[in-house]
Amino acid sequence: MDKIFIVAELSANHNHDYDLTVKTIKAMAEAGADAVKFQTYKPESLTLRADTPYFGPKDSGLWKGMTLYEIYTQGSLPYEWQPKLKKLANDLGMMCFSTPFDREGVDFMEEMNMPIYKIASAEINDVNLIEYVARKHKPMVLSTGMATLEDVELAVKTCRKAGNDDITLLKCTSEYPAPVEKANLSSMLDLKERFGVKVGISDHSMSNIIPIISVALGATMIEKHFIIDRSLGGIDSGFSLNKDEFASMVRDVRLAEKAMGEVEYMTDEETRLRKRSLFVVKDMEAGEIITEDCVRSVRPGYGMAPKCLKEILGKRVKCPQKAGMPLLYDDLDWNA
Repeated sequence: MDKIFIVAELSANHNHDYDLTVKTIKAMAEAGADAVKFQTYKPESLTLRADTPYFGPKDSGLWKGMTLYEIYTQGSLPYEWQPKLKKLANDLGMMCFSTPFDREGVDFMEEMNMPIYKIASAEINDVNLIEYVARKHKPMVLSTGMATLEDVELAVKTCRKAGNDDITLLKCTSEYPAPVEKANLSSMLDLKERFGVKVGISDHSMSNIIPIISVALGATMIEKHFIIDRSLGGIDSGFSLNKDEFASMVRDVRLAEKAMGEVEYMTDEETRLRKRSLFVVKDMEAGEIITEDCVRSVRPGYGMAPKCLKEILGKRVKCPQKAGMPLLYDDLDWNA
C-alpha cells in the first residue's frame, strides 16, 4: 500500500506570533508530519461584522461569548507570513498547502503555487467556491463534517464538471474535541465506494484509535490539528495534539501500515516446516497394507498432506518404509 499522507493542521495555533509559528512548523517536521496545512482567510472571508442575532456572541461551547467575527479575527493567519512559512515547511521536507474561503484566498494561494486545495466542512455546500478551486486543476481535498449526502454528491459533481477528478473526501466529525464514539468511520468506506474517490479523515479527537482504524479502512490521508503547547490557549487549543502526541499518532499509523502489509500467501516450500503431513510411524515391508496404526499426521510438512489419509488407508506400499520417514505419493501402489 502507498504511504498514508499525514497532515499537521496549523489552523489558529499560530496565536498571531510569527516566531511561535516557525517553532510550531519545525516541531511538526520533527513529529513526522508529511505536510503542514494553513487556512487562508480574513474575517470577512467567512462572516459579517453585524449587530444581529445571527452574528452575535455564542452562548455555549468552546467559543462561548465570542462573535464569529472575533473568532475568525483571532484565527486568521496573516497573509504576509504565508509565503515565508511555506518555504520553511518545504525546506524541512514537508509539503505545504492551505484551505481558502473565498476567491481572494484562492488567488493568493495560486501566487504561492500551493500544490493542493482543501475545502473545509462548512464550505462543502459553496459550489461556487468549489468550482473556482476545482478549475485550478490541482488535487482537491474536501471535509464532509457538516455535509449531507446531497451536499457531498453536489460537491463531487461540481469538481468533476470542472474537469477535476483528483478528489479526496475526508470523514470528519465537526465537534471540538470530537468524541470517539461519534467517528462513524464506516461512512468513510461508504464515501469511497459510493463516489469512487480517495478517502481519509480529518480527526478532532484526542485519541490515536481513529487514525489507526482508518488505516485498515483504506485512508490515504490523515489530518490532525497541531499545537506546541495547549496551555498557550487559543481557539483551537482544546482539540490539538502537541508534538509528543502527534509523534505517537504518526508512529501508530506507520505501525498499522506495516501490519496491513501486502496481499501475500506463503508458498508450499516456505511452509513445510510449519505444516503437518503424513509420516510412517512403524517399519513396513513392501506390499504391506497401510492402516491407521502405520501413519500419523505430525509436523513437519514433508510427507503427503493430512487430507490424503482416508484415501491411502487400504493401499499397499511399493517399497519398504522406515518409521520416522515421510510417506510419499510415489511410495504407494495406486493400482492395487
